[in-house]
Amino acid sequence: MNILDFVMVGSNDYKKSSEFYDAILEPLKLKKIVITEKYIGYAHLSEPDKAQFYVTDPVNNEPATFGNGTQITLLAESKEAVEKFYEIAISKGAVDEGAPGVRSDGNYYAYIRDMDGNKIAAKKNLK
Repeated sequence: MNILDFVMVGSNDYKKSSEFYDAILEPLKLKKIVITEKYIGYAHLSEPDKAQFYVTDPVNNEPATFGNGTQITLLAESKEAVEKFYEIAISKGAVDEGAPGVRSDGNYYAYIRDMDGNKIAAKKNLK
């Protein structure tokens, strides 16, 4: 059973975040399906009507911040998709948190921080 319904990251620049996430989520087969004044929702192509990743203006109207130790990991269908996610993110101003490669659990990851400091990873299960 999947225990997650959806995840959200905060943004201090809604337009810039939209452009950033549109680009980096494409290799992971996530597509923007909803846009409101407060949030953007992305769904996987396998469930095109179910947003599972959101970018939002914080509801409390305070600046968006990241959680120390917080990370969101998104599954990829191939090592090439992980690499493309990373390359696009870095080219759009993300901070490198770990270039694509096999990690201690034997799976293939890449880690970045977006413009608001949110740590996002892409993962291809190899085991």
